Amino acid sequence: MELTSDHLERIKDSLPVERGNVSIDVLSFLNGVLYVAEYGCKWRRLPERFGNWHTIYTRMNRWSKSGVWDRVFERLQKEGLLVLELKVVSLDSTSVKVHPDGTGAEKKTGHRRLGNREEGGTPGFIWLPRMMSTPLASASPQGKTAMDQKGAS
Repeated sequence: MELTSDHLERIKDSLPVERGNVSIDVLSFLNGVLYVAEYGCKWRRLPERFGNWHTIYTRMNRWSKSGVWDRVFERLQKEGLLVLELKVVSLDSTSVKVHPDGTGAEKKTGHRRLGNREEGGTPGFIWLPRMMSTPLASASPQGKTAMDQKGAS
């Protein structure tokens, strides 16, 4: 999808008048924009034969804001020089889910002790103290524990 100088003559009246220092001619500029539109490449990947990618992008953006592209593409279609087919594809992160392992994130391989508060983890167990009437470890004068004394009486 490249325009020739004959094609440019046929659509010349729909183009704006260039003012100032224009480093890239209109034909190379139009072909550069059509190249990006056709192949869907990034602006930075535009071949050098079209000129500086940033200059082409800046002019394309300026023409887009001023409505020049509507006139140009309408004229290209009217002259039969270009047939456009618009296809729209939309991807939404809510429709395409990726498993956490598929994101390329670094895997956690080391085990962390959850009960260690110094490491910032929450305890993995809960202490449930039991209330008893007499302590188990207290010894009686005869050398027996409180439980032994209860069982004996």
